[in-house]
Amino acid sequence: MNWIPYGPHALLFRFADRVGEEALARQRGIVAEVERHPPTGLVEFAPAFTTILLEFDLKIVPEPKQVADELLERFETAAQAKLSVTPAKEIPVRYDGEDLETLATAKHITVEEVCELHCGPVYNVYMLGFSPGFPYLGDLNPRLHTPRLASPRPKVRAGSVALGGEHTGIYTVDSPGGWNIIGHTPLKIFDPSRGGPNGLDESMFLLKPGDRVKFVQV
Repeated sequence: MNWIPYGPHALLFRFADRVGEEALARQRGIVAEVERHPPTGLVEFAPAFTTILLEFDLKIVPEPKQVADELLERFETAAQAKLSVTPAKEIPVRYDGEDLETLATAKHITVEEVCELHCGPVYNVYMLGFSPGFPYLGDLNPRLHTPRLASPRPKVRAGSVALGGEHTGIYTVDSPGGWNIIGHTPLKIFDPSRGGPNGLDESMFLLKPGDRVKFVQV
């Protein structure tokens, strides 16, 4: 594990070299440590596949680099923690996406087989990104690995379930997007109204890194 300064306000810690179950387990341990014992002056943090970014208030921590080694030691210990497996959250999906038939044809399988392969695994939420609460889910069956679209769509509606590279994900807001859309869910993965009167709140997000997801065909 190592760290680098990320501008004057932040530190970036790398806890793994490759994406996978081991990296996710280490990430979960570090996130749990940050949530239980937030570092002094922490403004926010953002976990990713193999890194975690911590932003500090310079009025409280003028030199974040001075606390980096202490945090590195804490995170190295936290990364080894054994956390309980969380129950999988079921996400209902109508497999009616714009790219479903094209994808099936390209993979030389039927639409029904695409649905079965997609519903088969219990996925890990590796990280959130791209748009508010957008979950990067793995591990996708290798038979469904597919490149992103050559030309992104100007607008993909919220709730679209899609494939991009080695991952599957769910669009949380109406936005441009280049993933292959295979279905839609009625669930609101990101809903600001769940945030309460004080604004940003974790309850806005249905999923968080470390969660497990099971797609259910409807």
